[in-house]
Amino acid sequence: MRNNILLTYVIMDLLFVGTGVLLLVFSLSTESRIRATPTLTNVTTNLLLDVCPLKAGVANAIFVFVSFVISLPGILSSTTRGWLKFHGYTVVISGLFTMVIGLVIWFETLKTRNNLFNIWNLQPAASQSLIQESLVCCGYFNSTAPPFVVDSVCPTAAVAATQIGCVTPFTSLANAFLDTIFTAAFGIVGVDVAVILAIAMLLKDRKEKERYRHIDEKNGANGF
Repeated sequence: MRNNILLTYVIMDLLFVGTGVLLLVFSLSTESRIRATPTLTNVTTNLLLDVCPLKAGVANAIFVFVSFVISLPGILSSTTRGWLKFHGYTVVISGLFTMVIGLVIWFETLKTRNNLFNIWNLQPAASQSLIQESLVCCGYFNSTAPPFVVDSVCPTAAVAATQIGCVTPFTSLANAFLDTIFTAAFGIVGVDVAVILAIAMLLKDRKEKERYRHIDEKNGANGF
């Protein structure tokens, strides 16, 4: 007879380990991407990705895999509850870890303007030029504050003065980009909550079956 509660738990557990894979792939691929030579197409996104806590993402992914391994005895045994409880605690820790990562990224969006100015100042002239060409702007606040970098978009001071500063398009891009990332982090937390609910249902189901089994044993039956 198929146990729908166990099946639900298994499905949610697979989704849970899938979030770990997603975190690991995103973190490692992003670290590799950031180390690549800046180009017109990747300079802005790479600078934004560099503010994400990627090492924390890798650590969280590893913890998810460990938690999934802990869940296997609970899946393979039809009566055990100890491993399920242990798994539940690890899922709670993983969910809190992911939530902290999401909150850190969200907090960064609250001070985007200042953060991007600091990022701009740290970039060499070549990268600043790529940002200008990518966003079609000159300078950060405007063409003179700080001074623009001469390139195809800003070839002269007169032309640069007609262009907007990079702060507006850069901030809009950063907010939209980081919003997507921290929303995905909170979505992963939602999966963690669903796993915890599945664990609670399976624990209740097994507790009920154990109680009926004890009743049957007292009545001289073989249980079920």
